[in-house]
Amino acid sequence: MKKFLAIIAAASVALLLAGCSSSASATNLDATSFSQKTSEPGVVILDVRTPFEFMVGHIQGAINIDVESPTFESEIAKLDKSATYTVYCQSGRRSGIAVETMTKDGFKNLFNLTNGIADWQANNLPVVTS
Repeated sequence: MKKFLAIIAAASVALLLAGCSSSASATNLDATSFSQKTSEPGVVILDVRTPFEFMVGHIQGAINIDVESPTFESEIAKLDKSATYTVYCQSGRRSGIAVETMTKDGFKNLFNLTNGIADWQANNLPVVTS
């Protein structure tokens, strides 16, 4: 009986660990690689900062869905999960949260700007204001 319980316990731990392991998530890109990815046909650029931050300066063609808004999950639910998304914020923290949420929701083609728009601007890449 002890051997049986040990096998059940080991199997339970294995299942628990498998359930907690992260599935394929976003590919992290530096500013130059992110810029190249955003220029590919069909790629959606997603800015997950606040509307005010977006207004002050964003990457051309980006759509704004604030990851800290209570409507974030309902907004991304409207997006095409099979599309390719490049996701950024100010420093990379919020975009990391966004791509984690999007991965859990079934998005497969996600690219994260590792150090955010701050790195983009440090590399003299263009931003637009609205």
